[in-house]
Amino acid sequence: MNEAPPAEPARDPLRAAQANMRPARIKRFYRTAGVGEVEGGFALLLDGRRALTPAKKPLILPSRALAEAIAEEWAGQGEALDLAAMPLTRLGHSALDGVAAALGATRADIAGYAGSDCLCYRAEAPAALLAAESEAFDPVLDWAEAALGAKFRLAAGVVHVRQPARALAAVSAALASFEDPFALAALQVMTTLAGSVLIALAVARRRLSAEEAWRIAHVGEDFQIAQWGEDAEAKARRAARWRDFEAAARMIAAA
Repeated sequence: MNEAPPAEPARDPLRAAQANMRPARIKRFYRTAGVGEVEGGFALLLDGRRALTPAKKPLILPSRALAEAIAEEWAGQGEALDLAAMPLTRLGHSALDGVAAALGATRADIAGYAGSDCLCYRAEAPAALLAAESEAFDPVLDWAEAALGAKFRLAAGVVHVRQPARALAAVSAALASFEDPFALAALQVMTTLAGSVLIALAVARRRLSAEEAWRIAHVGEDFQIAQWGEDAEAKARRAARWRDFEAAARMIAAA
């Protein structure tokens, strides 16, 4: 008797969307990019037709400002599309194709950063770096305690410190208020790039600007650059990360 073929593993919608976000270059297939008001929001229109996500869902945005910003990305492309240079578009795809079907899983992924938030880990030396970290990190931790009710413990070096259950619960409670997939997708990107859910929440709550948040998240890196310099490849990687971080901050403000 023939054996039944093995069942296919369940497809994680979030991972599938992230796969669709991988930068790719394809030939430009449209002349104009614009925005049209439709049921449920504002659609990206390419030559007057509604654009689709990689999963064939209509690319409908929650605000005209966000839709127009995405249309600008499409209008600014040359003969070939460079999705690496279209961070808002990629975020929109992720929100609709992945996050919308996995809101709880996305919140859990973001909340996981609270247990090892970069703001809680300080250098042991030199004293100048420790002082720079304290100046940058402490105000955000103070804000988290006052605004979220989350008081975190600090650690020296890389040895893991167990955070209070109350602090972790407070972060989870703050994340529960994010029900819009666009905002949640943006929050996930900021958290991942900063290594800090607290920094991401501070941007979302308008406590920090994107520029302030980026500077705080890179205090250690900037200290090393000041000491030893920065090579061109590392500078390019950082510029690409900043582009994605800044786009996420724009999206969460619009969403």
